[in-house]
Amino acid sequence: MAPYLPARPGRRAFLAFAAAAATGACANGVGSSGAAKIDARVDATRDFLFSRYPDTRQLARQAAGILWMPLITEAGLWVGGGYGRGALRINDVTVDYYSATRATIGFQIGAQQYAHALFFMTETSLGEFRASDGWALAADARYAIPSEGGSIGRSTTESSPVIPFVFGQSGLIAGATLAGIKYTRIIP
Repeated sequence: MAPYLPARPGRRAFLAFAAAAATGACANGVGSSGAAKIDARVDATRDFLFSRYPDTRQLARQAAGILWMPLITEAGLWVGGGYGRGALRINDVTVDYYSATRATIGFQIGAQQYAHALFFMTETSLGEFRASDGWALAADARYAIPSEGGSIGRSTTESSPVIPFVFGQSGLIAGATLAGIKYTRIIP
């Protein structure tokens, strides 16, 4: 029988802390390439939007921050859902990563994919978004949806603290709306 050797109190606490940290790091994606993939998709989405709708460059310069969601995938057959991941950028520098989730019930058949950007036009709206545990766009939001390369309406940009911009739609569900999407901060 081996002799009993008492464990040093600091050693036991250190081992418990190290095990918890290692487990937490794995669960939170530390060391994964998720952030780099999201940033690359955001860059491509931003470049597409700016080339297709040139007036959005000026809108981006005026914005306090922009949440870029490069790909939202939705599908439904009476019950539906959607998911996507993106990045919040301030001065074109990523400061946080977010997921967008949605659940729907009702008449719906099909699937679609689209991209969108939320332009936070005031520091207050950006601060409220960043401080929330989960944030959803108000039902009365005014969307900026210009015609092919057209200009964004002046009334939309002057009166809205958050301007949602939906683009790049493809699929079998007609139209895309951001109503009911919940945005939550993530660690990719």
